[in-house]
Amino acid sequence: MTRHTSEPTSGWTLGVDTSTAVCVGLSRGEEVISLRDDNPRAHAEQLMPLVERACVQAGIAVGDIAEVSVGVGPGPYTGLRVGIVTARLIAHLAGTELHPVCSLDILARQWADAGTAPAAGFVVATDARRHELYWARYDAAGQRIDGPHVTAPDRLPDGLPVGGPGCPARGLTPAEGAPEQLDAGVLAASWTRMPDVGLEPLYLRDPDATVPTTRKATLTPARLTLPAALRG
Repeated sequence: MTRHTSEPTSGWTLGVDTSTAVCVGLSRGEEVISLRDDNPRAHAEQLMPLVERACVQAGIAVGDIAEVSVGVGPGPYTGLRVGIVTARLIAHLAGTELHPVCSLDILARQWADAGTAPAAGFVVATDARRHELYWARYDAAGQRIDGPHVTAPDRLPDGLPVGGPGCPARGLTPAEGAPEQLDAGVLAASWTRMPDVGLEPLYLRDPDATVPTTRKATLTPARLTLPAALRG
């Protein structure tokens, strides 16, 4: 949990991202609260309790949230869907518009704002499983200039420093000063500096579970043989 305090200047903004872990942030002026849960299979169970915990730390109710921002991936189908649906509901209850951003842009903003981003630009990557990475390329200011993509690690741009939570998962050495985890507090505080990418989740590939396109037989017809006594 990260918290910095100063005199508040506006209402509270909520940031939600479930592309890598369950990440929740609140921001008001210079005050930022960041919480996360790294259980990859507990998005639905942990997200709202985490939002409520952040609100308790801020001394507000969920209904006091004034703005809502959400990371729309790239990421896995189930995780993204939980985060986007929850953020949309909170925005609806707050009577405000939902602000969607690319989750990789959040990590790039963390790197650029830390003052350690390479001058020649860099790549941010997260784990896409199946021995692949979600990635995008950025300039030194943290502005996306290519991507997002999903590829094998050997398809990353040559010669550019790489950072992000996908590095250890795929055996890559992260550049010095690169972010290791996504911070939803940065999302809450800085979504206005990231491009709106629309609310369509960035799955980048088909979900693992799909609706069958052909009907599959569940029973195999068996040949019946009458006993000899019943044969004519």
